[in-house]
Amino acid sequence: MRLRIAQDVSALPTWGFSTQSTPWWGTVAFFAIEGTAFALAIGTYVYLYTINAEWPLGASPPNPWPGTLMTVVLLTSIWPNHWTNRVAHAQALRKVQIGLLIMSAVGLLTLAIRTFEFAHLNVGWDQNAYGSIVWVILGLHATHLITDVGDTLVLTVLMFTRHARPRRFSDVTDNAFYWDFVVLSWLPLYFLINWVPRL
Repeated sequence: MRLRIAQDVSALPTWGFSTQSTPWWGTVAFFAIEGTAFALAIGTYVYLYTINAEWPLGASPPNPWPGTLMTVVLLTSIWPNHWTNRVAHAQALRKVQIGLLIMSAVGLLTLAIRTFEFAHLNVGWDQNAYGSIVWVILGLHATHLITDVGDTLVLTVLMFTRHARPRRFSDVTDNAFYWDFVVLSWLPLYFLINWVPRL
């Protein structure tokens, strides 16, 4: 007779925060993938910058005010984002609802600013290699903004319905974690797009 050792794990929680959450680990893996995409785009920009005597190629540098405004908004958003993360850990529903409403408004504002940013690059995506890489870099970051804003809006709606279950608080903290990546990844891109052409 073979002895089979087993343990009943049915009493274990089905969700958790941070490293106890499967989506958290998925988010970390996503950071690695997307961080690599940003690194490749930055590497392409730097390569083109170093092999061309003139930079930007036949274009004026971007107007820095939309990118600067974006930077200010993103850095300012760190406080309400971390506050929302903290109250989600405490499972304080009313405060989480307020935090998600604030972060939804911030997210929509960043998308509006990004629209103006594209309009003030002073170069078309198909004009030359400089225009193409600048549009790719800005587009990559815009994709992350859209992804997080969409997730935030969905979570906001859910937290105002009967779906506001304990597990959703973990989703809110994962969303806040992702927003930190969106903010931090923008800082080198802002410098690269707006100030390197002025060096």
